[in-house]
Amino acid sequence: MDQDTQLLVILVVLLVLFLLAVIIFVLFSVFMKRKNSLLREQIEAEKRYERAIAETQIEIREETLRNISWELHDNIGQLLTLAKIKAQNIEDGEDMLEVAETIGTGLNELRALSKSINPEAINGQSLLKSLENEVARFNRLKFLSATYDLIGDPVQLNPKAEIILFRIVQEFMSNTMKHSKASKLQIRVQFKADALEITALDDGVGFDAEKLLERGIGLSNIDKRAQLIGAQARISSIPGAGTQLKLYYPLD
Repeated sequence: MDQDTQLLVILVVLLVLFLLAVIIFVLFSVFMKRKNSLLREQIEAEKRYERAIAETQIEIREETLRNISWELHDNIGQLLTLAKIKAQNIEDGEDMLEVAETIGTGLNELRALSKSINPEAINGQSLLKSLENEVARFNRLKFLSATYDLIGDPVQLNPKAEIILFRIVQEFMSNTMKHSKASKLQIRVQFKADALEITALDDGVGFDAEKLLERGIGLSNIDKRAQLIGAQARISSIPGAGTQLKLYYPLD
């Protein structure tokens, strides 16, 4: 091989190496750009998730305090008014005993409320305890008869997932009270081997599911909340036959 041929081969090899280096550099740049883009998307997704959790916590506190306000007015207020009326019409010792019992009932209700008002009680409760307290509050208000059933062996859940799950059920319960004209509300929590299933069912007037958004009753964002934590939510209703919420949350 003469010198010119050797030089040509060297140039070709250098050119190929240069092109390979350029290709590698371009691919590396594209990879890093894509990686940085994914990281930014992940950070934004995490921020949106945290904002959603914070907003949900605020909504839970607002709804809880709203229910407490109703309870003060419609439950304890009525008890104290009744005690006042009885006290004004006391004629014998039996009447006095009724007044004392009514006041005692009011004091017990106030003790229950004092625990609910405590911010730590609102923020730090587990899903199961929160649902149990919400059902107890509904029964104290006597708007309807509410029941709570726990099936299976509870397992520890992600605290943020618990917040979302509780808010979904709380929103359903609130809309049952406001719109359904129901006399009964059932909450069932079932722990299965691979999933948590929550069922909320009322015997109210129901509604046409296709007109859900038109009614503006606050249930249209349940799917979005459920998707945040990898859960599935389904609302079914038949006019005149009540409404049902089914929540499915997979367990790792």
